[in-house]
Amino acid sequence: MDMADDEFEATQWWQTGVIYQVYPRSFQDTDGDGVGDLRGIAARLDYLVGLGVDAIWISPFYPSPMKDFGYDVSDYTGVDPLFGTMEDFDALLAAAHARGLRVILDFVPNHTSDEHPWFVESRSSRTNGPGNTKRDWYLWRDAAPAGGESAASAGGAEWKPARERFPNHWMSQFGGPAWTWDERREQFYLHSFLKEQPDLNWRNPEVRAAIYAAMRFWLERGVDGFRMDVMWLLIKDKEFRDNPKNATHDDGGTQVMQPHNADQPETLEIVAEMRALMDAYGDGLGGSSPRLEADSSAALRNDSQKSKRSSRVLIGEIYLPLARLVRYYGTPQRASALAGDPGCGAPGSFCCGSGGGGSADGGWGDVAGEGAGVEDWADRD
Repeated sequence: MDMADDEFEATQWWQTGVIYQVYPRSFQDTDGDGVGDLRGIAARLDYLVGLGVDAIWISPFYPSPMKDFGYDVSDYTGVDPLFGTMEDFDALLAAAHARGLRVILDFVPNHTSDEHPWFVESRSSRTNGPGNTKRDWYLWRDAAPAGGESAASAGGAEWKPARERFPNHWMSQFGGPAWTWDERREQFYLHSFLKEQPDLNWRNPEVRAAIYAAMRFWLERGVDGFRMDVMWLLIKDKEFRDNPKNATHDDGGTQVMQPHNADQPETLEIVAEMRALMDAYGDGLGGSSPRLEADSSAALRNDSQKSKRSSRVLIGEIYLPLARLVRYYGTPQRASALAGDPGCGAPGSFCCGSGGGGSADGGWGDVAGEGAGVEDWADRD
């Protein structure tokens, strides 16, 4: 049964609040360099209050080479000098809270910049050692087996050098192969977007711990939540199996479906972990960010503790059909971590409003099929 609006009892500010996205680069420039900055956002807070806004969501301002305008992060706990300083951010946050405005940060957990120190170390060698403790912090794969001259003469695949033998059919969301050859390791690394944006290995507990530490850094400064970029892509198939072709491609679907590099079951576990982490923090709008419990997940196992649920919001960018999208809100079976409430407070699937909700295979509609040479890539042996 559908519930009418007047029957809905809001228990969190974000269930009825107005969130205004701010793209720092083009919002307000205060130092005359032609690029917007954090001080520019602070200068416009009264204007935003006048609009009736409850929170601002700030697009990435972390240090970055800007290959993807900030979504290629080289330091999760810093501020790019292009936008100002950490002192500028702290002042912005304090000024926003003084006006009753909450601040949500855009966070990029799926991938880093190829200039991030983690990736620089990871690509330095195949083996762990004093100079490389992050060998498997990213998704590295050997080249596919060579066909060889005998195979070619027998009608098999033509021999190709290792750099041309991609591990599987996976495609970048921006078009073309999702794999790039690295000369030093003599392996491929996975990038769901640009080759300068290598994907993190979320099956590695050390990666999870490092990302969660970065989230805590900002939560302890008082931010009111995160918008998690491409949340549904975090986990990939353990066996790196080929994605199948889409038989309905001629009817407008994507050329290659994505059952193995999107919306994996383990992604929901990560959402639960993130939600539990955030539930350890009180309301940042009060001017402080106290920890609620030493063990948030344990405290939330008891329904009587729901009143202590954090007001910090977790918004996931998720492009999926509605039936699969709603799983990210959590279920009663995940009550131990989610207290029976949404895992991801507000999955932000921007496709839903246009009637699509994403393609049935977990891709971005036709976006995954764009780019030169895609047909040849999908048809390769």
